[in-house]
Amino acid sequence: GLGLFYAMAGSRIQKNKPHKTRFASKSSRHAHKLSEPAAKAISKGSQHNISKGARAARLQRSKMVRDQKRAALLAEKRASNCSTSPPRILVLFPLSSNVQLTKLKQTLLSAIDADEQNMLNGSDSMHIDISDNGGSEAIMDVLCSSTCKLRSIVLEAPHGDLQSCLEMAKVADIIAFVASADGFSHGAAHNHYIDLIEVNAYLCLDPWVFPALSALITDLPMDQKKKQDAKKDCILRLASEFPEDCKILPADTKDDCQKLLRHFSEQRLSVPQWRNQRPFLMAQKVEFATSEQDLGRSTLLLSGYVRAHSLSVDQLVHVPGAGDYRLDQIDILEDPFPLNQCQKDKGDSMQLDDNSQSQKVIRSLLPNTLEQELIVVENVPDPLAGEQTWPTKEELAEADKNSGQKKLKKRALPRGMSDYQWMKLMMKNDTDDGSEPEDDMELDRRERKDNCPEETNKFEEASVAGDHASVSFSLRDYDEETQTDFMADDDNFTQEEMQAEIERLKEAHARDEEFPDEVETPIDVPARQRFARYRGLKSFRSSTWDAKESLPEEYARIFAFDNFARTHKHVLAKAKEIDSGKLDGCASIGAYVRLHIDGVPIDVATKLLHGYKKRPVIAFGLFQHETKMSVLHFSVKKHDSYKDPIKSKEPLIFHIGFRQFSARPIFSSDDINVDKHKLERFLHPGRFSVASVFAPICFPPLPVIVFKDMGESAGHKIAAVGLLRSVNPDRIVLKKVILTGYPQRVSKVKALVRFMFHSPDDVRWFKPVELWTKYGRHGRIKEPVGTH
Repeated sequence: GLGLFYAMAGSRIQKNKPHKTRFASKSSRHAHKLSEPAAKAISKGSQHNISKGARAARLQRSKMVRDQKRAALLAEKRASNCSTSPPRILVLFPLSSNVQLTKLKQTLLSAIDADEQNMLNGSDSMHIDISDNGGSEAIMDVLCSSTCKLRSIVLEAPHGDLQSCLEMAKVADIIAFVASADGFSHGAAHNHYIDLIEVNAYLCLDPWVFPALSALITDLPMDQKKKQDAKKDCILRLASEFPEDCKILPADTKDDCQKLLRHFSEQRLSVPQWRNQRPFLMAQKVEFATSEQDLGRSTLLLSGYVRAHSLSVDQLVHVPGAGDYRLDQIDILEDPFPLNQCQKDKGDSMQLDDNSQSQKVIRSLLPNTLEQELIVVENVPDPLAGEQTWPTKEELAEADKNSGQKKLKKRALPRGMSDYQWMKLMMKNDTDDGSEPEDDMELDRRERKDNCPEETNKFEEASVAGDHASVSFSLRDYDEETQTDFMADDDNFTQEEMQAEIERLKEAHARDEEFPDEVETPIDVPARQRFARYRGLKSFRSSTWDAKESLPEEYARIFAFDNFARTHKHVLAKAKEIDSGKLDGCASIGAYVRLHIDGVPIDVATKLLHGYKKRPVIAFGLFQHETKMSVLHFSVKKHDSYKDPIKSKEPLIFHIGFRQFSARPIFSSDDINVDKHKLERFLHPGRFSVASVFAPICFPPLPVIVFKDMGESAGHKIAAVGLLRSVNPDRIVLKKVILTGYPQRVSKVKALVRFMFHSPDDVRWFKPVELWTKYGRHGRIKEPVGTH
């Protein structure tokens, strides 16, 4: 019966779960029921309280951040529109030659009510008055509107003058691009509201990171219906040319200009970061007085508002077109253009005495001779800095012993090669059987450890290719030019010769882009002499190279930093200390001051007044060390509008921040995580390269615009744009050349290559250098062989 059933069930028999209490009492069995609810209630409550507190902390923090941003925005708005803030600089930028900026400026004047109109010193934007005593002054006007709470300096950018437009854009708070409705043609394939000249100017302004932008439309029809249609058409076409946040407004009538004034006063100023680093002053009044001690020098007097940061009298200043100078004195003057006319007599506010000395001087700041910075441009080289210690007696005896074993020929060593390496190389070349007068060579593609002596491990890999064999070398001192580096002086070129030179450069540019670094071995000059200054590297990436080795002589006159980032941090901390107001001799932001710049040549001061009267005269404060010369590296990219080739060491014009200088840059590869960079013979489009120049030290971030002087008729043309990368004289730039040959006969492990060298002595000279092919094979020169 049942026993048989259990026997047949086997492992599938039902097994009930036994009771776990076993011998436990009732009280012990119910103990967990009494303690667990209280524990759970406590833990759940604590978790709820913790999460509730964290949420409240997050809400409180977000509210605090929001309040801080709101307070900062409100403080910025109040600071930009308060009576102590400097007037806003408004630049009217014409987009075509038919735009009448003077008419627009007069319309802006008429928009200001008669009782508050405050156009000082006539209707011209700048007035020049040359007195009999040699001093001269330039006075710039300020527009004041107490209703709109706006003080503005209106500058008219000259049409077609690219450099003047660029100088005005450097100091502009608001740029208003002005287009004429007459230039819009309905249904036309091309819009004529922007000239080609102004297209180039607009492209130049773009890399500077525009300040606040606006676009104005003038010359709209008088009929209301036609005016609305023309306005919509203009806005539609201009919208594609400017950023999305740029407002496009009409500027024809008095009502339109009143709206513009309110828009300019309420517009938030987006000042570029590079300009907000240093204090600067745009001169509204320019004078100079001749020096009694030095007849060739004068004291330049610049009057204007201090902007961006506080200016110390101990700082050095840079005046574009004049140079770097020390301040002799700073006069803090009474504001001649107050926003609230109730603070001054109305008659006094309408006129400004031409004699600057009659202005009320509130306080004069004199420099501290112990703390004032000195103008140091070049380092004084130490002639004993490169001396070596005298060898010991043991070293001299060993040298005599080695020289007695075998007398070597006296000749110049290749750059970067030690005496020991040279001796080993000469002894190895002499032991080779080199009596054959042939011009070919034989390559043995075996393991490098079988054929390579230990001392040749510093040579770079060379090659045999499926198409041709190559040998590559590197050179730190890149003053020697290759055949493609030569560029004739174009001063005495005719039109045909200039065109031929341009075509030659274009051909060299295309060849360098297709076959980079490949150089043909000259026939008339031995390769061992032509490339004597080059050094073979086993690996361009991993081989060592001393940054202090074989330096140019100019490096003894420049400055270098042990830690550039640390120096930059200290410089910014010092500038922040000046802004704090704790130091004496500082002019605060918004103060109307007169700078006494001593030691300016009279011809330079006269040039500022006469030649630069269409451009703003700017003086900006320099950080510490910014007058010293060093090696600056810029990350640049060729501009899309520039089609001609740009060669290394070609004269170019650099605009970096407020500075402007001419230089011959060396282009190199923009690689990361490497200590050696390859020199590039041309600036190729579509990629970034590093341009290295000798220039005064500047601290980033700073944008750079590179121009090419196209001659007196064509003027300057934008060639490249970029940013300041670093200030580092120890950045290694190596010039690399690849010698190529063509395979004559190829076997399993050997190949005959022709036209790489033209002398058996050259073949033996380059025997320690490895060869490589474009398909990745490696080999070594075995011996020169006979002609075939």
